[in-house]
Amino acid sequence: MDIPTLIAQATTHIQNIVYHALEHNDSQQALVIFDTENGLTNILTAAYRVALPTATFIDFATVTKDEIIAACDALAPKDLVVLIQSSNFRLDEFRIRLHLFQHQLKVIEHLHLYRNTEDSWVTYVESLAYDPTWYRGTGHALKARLEDTKTLRIESAGVTLTVEGGLETPKLNIGDYTGMDNIGGTFPIGEVFTESKDFTRMNGSLYIYAFAGPDFLINMHEPFRVDIEQGLVVNWEHTAPQTFTDIVALVKTYERPLIREIGFGLNRAITREHYLKDITAFERILGMHVSLGEKHSVYKKPGITTHKTKFHVDLFPVVDSVFVDDSGIFEQGAYLL
Repeated sequence: MDIPTLIAQATTHIQNIVYHALEHNDSQQALVIFDTENGLTNILTAAYRVALPTATFIDFATVTKDEIIAACDALAPKDLVVLIQSSNFRLDEFRIRLHLFQHQLKVIEHLHLYRNTEDSWVTYVESLAYDPTWYRGTGHALKARLEDTKTLRIESAGVTLTVEGGLETPKLNIGDYTGMDNIGGTFPIGEVFTESKDFTRMNGSLYIYAFAGPDFLINMHEPFRVDIEQGLVVNWEHTAPQTFTDIVALVKTYERPLIREIGFGLNRAITREHYLKDITAFERILGMHVSLGEKHSVYKKPGITTHKTKFHVDLFPVVDSVFVDDSGIFEQGAYLL
């Protein structure tokens, strides 16, 4: 692996994120908080040093938590904070990104980088590429198609999942923060997500090829069929891995095995062949994912108390094609928009 080349590629992508997606400018301050516990973390830190030459850099291990909070609080609204985390910075009572957003700061967060093994570092760096024409054009077009649909149909390796009754207003994670109070978030980006308005009108089957285990790491599997009735997972093939059976059993101990999120990934660098182990990054995959469990705080639903829900397990289906009211929007790995 050519580390200098990887740093150079990361620098180009980061410059586009910083100056185009987040619209940072040289009149604004930037603070980069990093650690040195992982090779990918070090690559990104080196890239940010080039992309933000006047920024202040703080090694998380060399200062106290109070000093970090004080450095962030000294910034002005619209200044930028970058968090490069091998794992996840712990600041006790502070939920750091929420704290930064409350102070009207722009945020770029890279977290749990240790989950991405060395053989996937190239994919991670490529996933940071910011193409505004692709993300904004495709993202807004997809949102428009989804929010007016009456029936969504997903064709999956010979079986079909049908969602009738319409979808909730889709949300965008495409690097377009126009009109938003919070600017920035977790990178890599690339997703449009929604959920069914009426779970009882979601019926059919999907073939699942990947899901995250209790360690939040993605594992690939031979695709297995999962049957869904009235929004609930009711059955699955005996060929499913034991970990899937265990996860469904755990979910059912506390809440319904409900399919909630319906996500459309837009990140063209992340595929089944070139994937990232960390679930937070992998869910941006060019394709789809759905969530298992009642937890999905973005949308409020009768009978579900948000703070009491526990599980949001991302499942990744084989997707041959997707139809919105009989009009195709996705086929064989490509959006038809």
